[in-house]
Amino acid sequence: MFEYFDNNYTWNMAVNLALGMGAEIGEIADVSAPVKEASMRGDPHAAEVLFQAWGGLADKLKTLAEQDVQRGRPLSAGRKFRRAAIYYVQAERMQAPGMAARPEAYENMLACFRQYAVLTGQPVEWVEVPYGDTTLPALYVPAKDIPAGGAPCMVHFDGLDVNKEILHLVGMGDALRERGVSVLLVDNPGVGEALRRQGLTNFPEAEIPASACVDYLESRGDVDAARIGIMALSLGGFHAPRAAAFEPRLRCCVAWGANYDWGAIQRYRYQSRDPRLPVPHYWNHVMWVFGKETVEDLLETADRMTLAGVLDRIRCPILVTHGENDRQIKLAQAEQLVAECVNSPKAELYVHTLRDGGAEHCSVDNLAMGVDAIADWVSETMAELAAA
Repeated sequence: MFEYFDNNYTWNMAVNLALGMGAEIGEIADVSAPVKEASMRGDPHAAEVLFQAWGGLADKLKTLAEQDVQRGRPLSAGRKFRRAAIYYVQAERMQAPGMAARPEAYENMLACFRQYAVLTGQPVEWVEVPYGDTTLPALYVPAKDIPAGGAPCMVHFDGLDVNKEILHLVGMGDALRERGVSVLLVDNPGVGEALRRQGLTNFPEAEIPASACVDYLESRGDVDAARIGIMALSLGGFHAPRAAAFEPRLRCCVAWGANYDWGAIQRYRYQSRDPRLPVPHYWNHVMWVFGKETVEDLLETADRMTLAGVLDRIRCPILVTHGENDRQIKLAQAEQLVAECVNSPKAELYVHTLRDGGAEHCSVDNLAMGVDAIADWVSETMAELAAA
């Protein structure tokens, strides 16, 4: 993994994810010297230093993009809006819940992402999936060619601290679209707009929001209702298999990074003070995501987030991808997940090795490798389902 911040795993994850979304390393380097200094001296306010640096960069790019619009240069403007959205989202997601400037940065990210998509002609439809008495915000990316009867479609949930815009920016929507598969990128409860704008918090029973997404896709004439699958990354490596186990209309499943026993991982992190965490202010962030007031309440909920005794219910094809050098979740969890899918007609484990690349958590060190491996498997599996 590219380690711009030396041995600071959390900050290096942020840099690698930004680059995977399309950031420019020169722009990051130009503004990040103060962040690097704060990281090296262990400054507890380093996240706020990053917010000022990357948020300021995003502000500059947003202004330059608006100037391009005035000059009649929509494509150049769109490219700058894209990078502005990347820096806004990375600055925002690395802050403590309740940080005063955080909501404005998030709204700026949403606005810049929309400008990028519109000005560059991205095939993205903003949709609201009916969910109880509210909705789940989502982006729908249609397959490039929609056949009679509709195209297969994947429901794509987020992880613990990413969102639907990040999923699109890393290229998963385009990769599936080019292979004839549509995708619904969803801010499920506990992430993105669902959490920030609607107050929807996370919980173990992922089949509930997944079923709402299937209901919605079945109402679309451009979706083949017999070929709807689910995928998710990181914490979603629990959510996607859990949903596939309890929602039989899901015809395939992808865990982009295994998460067999999330509760055990949280207890280990809490007891060991493991520094290899996805975001700063980790425990405050996770309590916000799950709507808990104390770590003890959070850990009680986390204990329910295990796939033990559940995976024999999966009767659809399932792929688990995992990095050989994943420093957050051991490869053994991926191996156990696949081994217990005893009733799946096709349960496969794809290990991203250090030699080939993409060996870190959810292939954050080489996202292209992770995206291609998953998109190829999904397209091939959807073709097999059609043939069957």
